[in-house]
Amino acid sequence: MAESEPPRKKPRPIVRIFIFLISHSLLASVICCTAGVLALSLLPVLAKNTYISENALVPGSASPMLSSQDVSEANRFVKEITSLNSKPTSGIEIPRLIAHHIVDLGAEVSYHKFHPELKKFHPLHFFSSPDPGIIHENYSCSLFGVNTVGIIRAPRGDGKEAIVLVTPYNSIKINLGEALSLGIAYSVFSLLTRVTWLAKDIIWLAADSRYGEYASVAAWLRDYHTPLFGGLGKLNGEMCHESSILFESKTRPIMETEISDVFRRAGTMAAALVINVADRNEGVEKDTLSIYAEASNGQMPNLDLINVVNFLAVRGQGLHVKVEKLQSLLDSKWVQTLGELFVSLGKVARSLNPQWKFGISVAEYIEGTATLASSLYYQALGVPTGPHGAFRDYQVDAITLEISPKVSLNNKVSQNEFLQQGGRLVEGVIRSVNNLLEKFHQSFFLYLLTSPSKFVSVGVYMIAFALLVAPLPLVAASLYSDANKSDSTLEKDKHASCTASVDEPGITFRSWKWLHAAKTVLVVHLWGGVVTLLPYFICQIPNCTPTTSILLWVLLSVFSLIILHFTLGSTFSLVNVSQPQKEDWALLKSVTISASFIGLCLMSVINFATAEIGALLIVPMCLMATPLKLDVKARTLRAFTRAACNMIWLFVGLPLAAYIVIKGTFEGFGSVNVGDFWNWVESLWAWNSATYLYICMIHLPCWVLCVHILLHFC
Repeated sequence: MAESEPPRKKPRPIVRIFIFLISHSLLASVICCTAGVLALSLLPVLAKNTYISENALVPGSASPMLSSQDVSEANRFVKEITSLNSKPTSGIEIPRLIAHHIVDLGAEVSYHKFHPELKKFHPLHFFSSPDPGIIHENYSCSLFGVNTVGIIRAPRGDGKEAIVLVTPYNSIKINLGEALSLGIAYSVFSLLTRVTWLAKDIIWLAADSRYGEYASVAAWLRDYHTPLFGGLGKLNGEMCHESSILFESKTRPIMETEISDVFRRAGTMAAALVINVADRNEGVEKDTLSIYAEASNGQMPNLDLINVVNFLAVRGQGLHVKVEKLQSLLDSKWVQTLGELFVSLGKVARSLNPQWKFGISVAEYIEGTATLASSLYYQALGVPTGPHGAFRDYQVDAITLEISPKVSLNNKVSQNEFLQQGGRLVEGVIRSVNNLLEKFHQSFFLYLLTSPSKFVSVGVYMIAFALLVAPLPLVAASLYSDANKSDSTLEKDKHASCTASVDEPGITFRSWKWLHAAKTVLVVHLWGGVVTLLPYFICQIPNCTPTTSILLWVLLSVFSLIILHFTLGSTFSLVNVSQPQKEDWALLKSVTISASFIGLCLMSVINFATAEIGALLIVPMCLMATPLKLDVKARTLRAFTRAACNMIWLFVGLPLAAYIVIKGTFEGFGSVNVGDFWNWVESLWAWNSATYLYICMIHLPCWVLCVHILLHFC
């Protein structure tokens, strides 16, 4: 008797579940995408109250030490600065005045001369910091700014750590708000020169923002972290032969402290605060503190730093704290409808179990959605919202504090009250950070804000992204499996009807024909790299308007795609593939979806917000892509609906069209100009935003491949 065959081993449960999901990929896609959008809309409801994770911070544990005398001295300091506006100025009078006041306090002081950096497109800047040699090309003896740096050496410290205060101001024409921000910093700096509890050095950077707030701070940070031998005057001596009276060493006859161009440093930066005062009266009911935290490529400071500022501002100084909101969503009807729906669901949940605290009020949901959308947008944009962004490039936690007074500050009494309020806030934050024994690490670095006191952590918002991209590998595997099954059926029919020997090479190459689809996808993504570099050459054209630049970019991109198609995109095979198989488009779609999935996952590591917004556009576009020829042949309502949806998603998925639609929706289509898209993209590459790479190398190639699938002649 023949030996019985051993029983086949059953696959593991996880494998059976995966096989089931692949066989029902359509249903799984609908469920996952719907759940992903629902989870994203639920984020304001799921937001938690903020809390201080680091016990050593203990904000508000000590009484403020800033006295009325410190405030009066700061007020006189502000008057001296504003009085310089009535005199002809060359931009060095205010830095010299600040330096002399710092010397009078007994602290170390130095000047920092920097030159404006031209924001030019350079492909290597996406992968490395600007080369100092490149920056030197922009130097000019007549174009420079002067930062004033004061340093207090901590009496209880070892000089290894420091806290930075930054006050940007225009040294040519300073306004009242900038003068008041300098006054707040001066009052705190004056206090800290006398205290004995300092364990970290204090650096006050009075940043000359005549060429931009970010540029002055970034230049100082670059030199702070770059070893320099000798003074900055020696560094620029080869270019600027004429001497500058500002950078000649000056010694006060009364003080032994020398003011020179020697670059002075303190310890490793533990945190940084950028202080701004809004020189306007918005008619608010109480003094307002706006917090700006977004840095480059979606980087955020440790949440504890924001929590400390929020705690001290609300409970210590009675300020109204706010973060940026997307104003257009505050009056949105569909957001209000969603809020009402979630309120009803919350009532049902509480009726089932009173302990379930699900749901918030409609006003809170609208406010949270507008704040969440703003946080998501600015993180996805990848452009810093203030000079604090320069610190995150060196892994220093920093935020910008913008204080808006409720009344005019032209009289002395209101100025004194405002300076005391702002000074005590900054003093409290410095005192909390001074207590740290190590860098911020306890709280979150990956989060989205729905209000100054509520946040969504990475463990919650990643669920929405995971649900959105989950159908991609399932559909890709299902398409590949179906294409292989069709091939197997064709081979069996051919083998049964043919008595000749089996064409083994034909079977081998037919089973590997997915390589042609992979080659097509690879060529299109290589084209995406070409599109990424084209603006470098367009920027070399003199007097080119934004509209002309965007048209040139489009024409050169189309031309380069045609060239790559004829050079690298031709089909090569050792078998007869003169007649395209019906399954070719399915294999192409499978590889396209796989490439989209990989690109979105990689982008989620670099900048989650960009990946989240990209998934909302790419996932439906890739999943629904089907040749229009098949839909036309089917002549059913479902086929025509799918074709219409494909055309809509393709229009919305095109980056230029998406930009026009979004801007027109929020700002009105009358203000939309095609050249604005070039300006927007130019700002992305000027700030080395990874979103620019995502648009050109992931999103745009996927859009082109979806167009190719729609126009496939099957």
